[in-house]
Order: sequence, then structure tokens, then C-alpha cells
Amino acid sequence: MNKGKVLFKKHRRQIFFGGILTLAIATWSFKDDLFQISKNLDVFASVYKEVNINYVDDINSEKMVKTGVDAMLDGLDPYTEFVPESEIEEYKLHYVSTQYGGIGAGIFARKSKVYVSDVFEGFPAQKADIRPGDELVKINDILLEGKNNDQVGILLKGAKGATIKLTVRRGTAPVFDKTLVRDEIKQPNVSYYGMVDGNMGYIKLDKFLENSADEVTNALSQLKKNNPNGIILDLRSNGGGILQEAVKIVNLFVPKDVEIVSQIGKIKEKNFTYRTTGTPMEPDLPLVVLVNSHSASASEIVAGSLQDLDRAIIIGQRSYGKGLVQQTFNLPYNSLVKITIAKYYVPSGRCIQAIDYTHRKDDGTVLKVADSLIHEYKTKDGRSVYDGSGIYPDIFIKQDHFANVTEALVGKLLIFDYATRYRDTHSTLNDPHTFSLSDVDYAEFVKYLDDKNYSYNSGSEKLLADLKKEATKEKQFTAIQSEYDALKAKMDASKKNDLQLHKDEIKQVLENEIVSRYYFEKGRYQTNFKYDKELAQAVKVMQDKQMVASILKGEGTYKVIGKPVLAMVSKKADDDDADNK
Repeated sequence: MNKGKVLFKKHRRQIFFGGILTLAIATWSFKDDLFQISKNLDVFASVYKEVNINYVDDINSEKMVKTGVDAMLDGLDPYTEFVPESEIEEYKLHYVSTQYGGIGAGIFARKSKVYVSDVFEGFPAQKADIRPGDELVKINDILLEGKNNDQVGILLKGAKGATIKLTVRRGTAPVFDKTLVRDEIKQPNVSYYGMVDGNMGYIKLDKFLENSADEVTNALSQLKKNNPNGIILDLRSNGGGILQEAVKIVNLFVPKDVEIVSQIGKIKEKNFTYRTTGTPMEPDLPLVVLVNSHSASASEIVAGSLQDLDRAIIIGQRSYGKGLVQQTFNLPYNSLVKITIAKYYVPSGRCIQAIDYTHRKDDGTVLKVADSLIHEYKTKDGRSVYDGSGIYPDIFIKQDHFANVTEALVGKLLIFDYATRYRDTHSTLNDPHTFSLSDVDYAEFVKYLDDKNYSYNSGSEKLLADLKKEATKEKQFTAIQSEYDALKAKMDASKKNDLQLHKDEIKQVLENEIVSRYYFEKGRYQTNFKYDKELAQAVKVMQDKQMVASILKGEGTYKVIGKPVLAMVSKKADDDDADNK
């Protein structure tokens, strides 16, 4: 036997025995995993059994198991969750569909009583002249005092076509009954569309649930009849939803067979690349997408892919940064678990996930992806974009924050109550596009507040209180008390001017609430357009073709609301983007 054959046989034996060793290790590892799983399940079941038998008080078995499962999942991410049978219907309503049987009204509890918060146009409550601010005293002769929102919601919902009797109190008038017929309530994904300044088409998409792509398609089709100069897709505060719906929406503006998003996870069979499949409706019309810090998930897929493909200009604030994909798995007894199975990557190859849930601190808290781990990617035409921290807009607009006085008026429902009062004393209202409170109207509102409690602490007052606390602790307050009292008196006097100092923003919120009493959700949008800085900037940009071309090429510096913003964004987060930290 020649030397070559001997070496070959020896090598073959090594491969054979090496293969057996590898198989043995894999088998051992598999068996060890099974043992650990079996062991831990046995421990969990035994603990539950002993507690159930021996604990001094009765326990709620379902609640106890859910608490245990929730604790088990708590170390992963907030999107991996267990849904027990008792919460399935609410889960489907929130994450899958917006359809249910009811009357078309929102409610809230206040001092043990139940009030109508919103009425949806075209549904039974609106047709029966139920109004925001009405107190619901009874439903089908069941007293509602002391009941919470969930309990009242169950009473309001029911089969389509079934009757429901409401006992209502409006202001100081005697209670009255209304008999309504429940209808199929389907809240749209597109809450508003229409033409805005500059002959631009505007579409407000609130969520990516069932049929959201069809609704955007219908809105776009209607807007095209006006021969628009551009389209504004508003995804602000859209928390996302179904990934496939996002792909279909992008396909309205992007040619067939273009990669939009890829999901990549541990299980190769679940990895998938989504591409456009149809002919776009508007492949060339100028397009702006509006985002803010609450635009997440599917919203970021739409904004990120359109940015990566240089198809749209993104305007607003940095998006939330959710680059994770979930899938639901059915469990016994009509329960389910939603599990994060993958991360998604937009066309440039970047993942915009902002929070690193894998590497937690010792106390369990999570951190944003470190700057040192952020990488640069290129769009289709070579613009720089970055991973690890949401979608950064091409034009950044600093988000305004309401003053403390405005937040107090909203939080204490004084804006809401005054709008209810206004509706009761004004039977009609002018076009919401042009409606504006006069100075006389605003003075009436200020007078209404005279005997109302809307106390609040400004930032300066909080600092002053901290100073007093620290000085007292160090036994130095007596020495500075006269200066402290003088400064506090000046602050108190200054606060009295807040209603005038912040008049413009208070008027904006008040007008918005008043208009909704007559023109519902659509009225809110129409009256608010005149205050919308991001919308105004979108119109301005699309009217300037040179600016559009320059931004999409990654050139130029643009000034937005007095703030310079580079079309080619910097790798670091902007200092003013504090809400996303």
C-alpha cells in the first residue's frame, strides 16, 4: 500500500472520529439544554404548587402565574409579552384591528363619575347628539358612579344592531335618556387627508393596522384629483404596527422590486427581505414625511426606507428608534405570547434600534447604543445616514414644549370644560380652517378661570423650594429668609402674567378643543394647520425645487425656525434632541 493511501485512510479516520466527537458534543449540549428546561419548569411548577396549597390567604391563580411569566420576560425587552385569555380581545383591538361593536364615543372617569371625552363622526353617539362633556349616569339602567373606564367600556360595547339606553346629564339640565343602536365601530388608520397650502396633499396616518395601506391608497387617489404639487405623509406620534402594511405604503412611491426592509434574527427560516411588488401610484411627485420622537417601528421603516432610497425628505425630530420585529405565538387556553424574533434593516443596511436591551447595567437599567458603536451608511445616491438611534430628519425642527400654565389648564380639564361650556352657548361655529378666538373671547376665558384652581409650580419655583430645603438642612435659611421671601413674592407676581405671556399657545389648545365639539377629529387638524411649524416647513421646502434637489444630494445648510440644520446630518445627536435621550 503506497504512502498516499495510508495518509488518506488515516485522515478519513480522523474525520470520522472527529465527526462522532462533534455529534456527541452537540447531542450532549442538546440534552443538557433539555435538562435545564425540564429542571426549571419543574422548579416553577413546584413553587406554584406549594404556595397554592400552603399560603396563609387565598391566591388568584391566574394573576399569580401571569406575574411569574411577566417577571420571566421582564429581562428581555418591553415588546416581548404574555397575553392571557382575559386580555386577548383588548390586545387584538390595540395591535391588530380597530374594529368593534359600540356607539363611537370615548369616556373618562372624574371624581367617581363618567364623562364623554370624544365623539366620533358618523357613528351612533354623534347621530344621537351625545356630546363631549356629557355625564353618563346610567347604561341600560345600571348606575355608573364609581365604575372605572374598563367597566364602563364593557357596558358600552356589544353586538352590532343591539340597542343600548344611556341616561345622560348635560350641564345643569335635568337628566334625559337616549336609546342608540350599536354599530360596527371602525376607527380609521388615516384620521385625516386633504389639501393644504401650496396645493399640497396631506395624509395623516395614525397607525399601521389592518387595511392601513388601502386607506393611504384611497387618500392618495382622492388627493390626485386636485393635481397636487407634492404629498406630505404625516407619521408623527405613529407608534407602528404591521410591517407588511408599511412595505405596501412605501410601494405607492417606489418602483417595483425594490428592497424596502429585511428582518434578521436567530432562526434563519424567519429571516426575510421585503421588496415592492407593484407599480407605484406616485413615483415622482415630491414627497415629505413628518416624524417626531413618538414615531416608531413601522413608521421608521417607511421614513427610513424612503430616506435611504432618496425618495422623500424627512422633516421633524429624531424618531423613537425601535428596530425590532415581533411575532405572536398561540398558547394553550386561548392565550398567546408576543416575542421579538428579529431586528429589521432598512435599504442602506442600517438598523435604527436605539436601546440596547442585551447589555444591561448591573441594576437592570438599559442604555442607548453608545456613540462609539454607531456606524455610517450611505443612501442610494451617497448621502450619509447612521444606525443605532432612530431616523434623524433631513430637516430638524426643534419641538416646542407647552408652558407649565398651559399644561395645568389641560391637565385640570379647564380647557375641556370651557370648550363644553362654549358649545352649550354657541349653536354653530365658522369654518374650522379660519376659526380663531378673538381677544374678547380670550378675555372671557381668563375671566372664567378667576375662581378655578389651576395651581402649578414653575421650574424656578422648584429650584427656589430646593434652595429653601437645602438651606434649612444646613441651618442657613434664617440668614437668607428676607431675600428668599422677596424673590418668592416676585415669582408669584410674575405667574399672574402667565395667562397673557403664553396667550398664543393657550389659544391654540383652546381653539383646537372648541372646534372638535363641532367638527370632530377632522376639525382639530384643520384649525391646527395654521400653527403647525413642521407642516409649514414641508410646504416651503416642496415649493423650492432647488432646495429639494440639494437636500437629496446631501448638500447645503438650511435654517429652520432659527436653527441651522445640515442636510447631511452629523453622526452625533443634536443637543436639542433631548426628548429622545
